[in-house]
Amino acid sequence: MSDRGYKGFGDKALPFLTALGFHQNREWFSENRDIFEEHLNEPRGLLIDDLAARLAEEQIPLTCNRKNSTFRINRDVRFAKEKHPYNTHVSAVITRTGAKKDQGLIYFHVSPRHSFLATGFYGMESDELRAFRQAIVARQPGFEAALAPLLALGYTVDAENSLKRTPRGFETVNDPDTVARLRLRHITLSRRFGADRLSGTRLFDDIVELARASQPLLEFGWRAIDPVRAARIEQPA
Repeated sequence: MSDRGYKGFGDKALPFLTALGFHQNREWFSENRDIFEEHLNEPRGLLIDDLAARLAEEQIPLTCNRKNSTFRINRDVRFAKEKHPYNTHVSAVITRTGAKKDQGLIYFHVSPRHSFLATGFYGMESDELRAFRQAIVARQPGFEAALAPLLALGYTVDAENSLKRTPRGFETVNDPDTVARLRLRHITLSRRFGADRLSGTRLFDDIVELARASQPLLEFGWRAIDPVRAARIEQPA
């Protein structure tokens, strides 16, 4: 349990996000900014502070910080068809460096309709994804063992956007379970949570539990993709 600053999100957190969905304009947000700061933004910051400290204490190779790990409430609408200016959720990532683009993450997402925790590797470059798939084939029992602690906690593999066909270069793989893993676009698992987890330190405890259980999967993925990333960096311009 956290003995630091995080004591849960405010009781107006979800009502604010719900109302924001109806009042997608800067005037309304400006008038209600204090609610956002007190019930959502500052609790998220305290949660991130506490998580960074606990992960360091337990020597888990993940971290986060308020500047680099959080997503803005303002949407980037420059290239989006949907022009509403605000997200109706708050979220953050926990990675090896605390940066959002670092591969191998834990993610928390607070929303009135769909709050969830997730872990894994999302949006890998094509060469990274291929290396990960090769590692799944080469070390299939190890990959399944890495998933086991997460599955035991009720997390499920995110397969909604899977390829319909086996990716090129893996056509000779016949095991149905392995084929299903190879068709994944992202190697992530997630679990939804209810509004009750937002009070007290329940969400803090859940994320620490997830960080511990994620280590086999994250280590498996880093072992697969780090050499690819290093080789890319070393290539001459």
